[in-house]
Amino acid sequence: MARDAAPRWDRRMQQRLARGEAAALGELYDRFASLVHMLALRVLDDEDAADQVTREVFGYIWENPDAYDPKQGSMRSWVAKLTNSQAVHRLRQSEAASVADGSGSPEELELKVRRATVAARADYIVTSMPAPLRAALELAYHQRRDYRETARDLGVSEDEARRRLRLGLQLLSTAHARPLERSSPPGYGRPW
Repeated sequence: MARDAAPRWDRRMQQRLARGEAAALGELYDRFASLVHMLALRVLDDEDAADQVTREVFGYIWENPDAYDPKQGSMRSWVAKLTNSQAVHRLRQSEAASVADGSGSPEELELKVRRATVAARADYIVTSMPAPLRAALELAYHQRRDYRETARDLGVSEDEARRRLRLGLQLLSTAHARPLERSSPPGYGRPW
């Protein structure tokens, strides 16, 4: 698992949250709110629902700071996993309601949830991968750089750029491997 934030920062943040320091929650929110909102919006495609998931995730963290285990990965990865799980859970609930009122079918529900789950897993993989891999993929995908341009932009050799891109793509290819909810260790990513 990637560790973007220093493990020491993660442990200190958890301790501060456990002591009930509101400033710690504010700092955590400042650091991860845009990530949480973006991940939720990716799954739900609804600003209001993404805002609600953002509130729920930070509320859960505030109420359950001990649910985070630094041995399982970075705080960033944990927050992303919580977000994706809650967003998929909310999507499943809203789509189940449309099936119940006859405006959707169970097959459409499962297809939509499956697509959202794969998208959420891909987002989680990207946010969890080491920063050098993520930076290489972002240059190649978002800015349409080839490996030579990526190497130049990152200040690394062409071989290193190819290695980073290959590893990043290999990690992303696992997004279809298994559903997000079933891949979570106990206490990670389960809807609360």
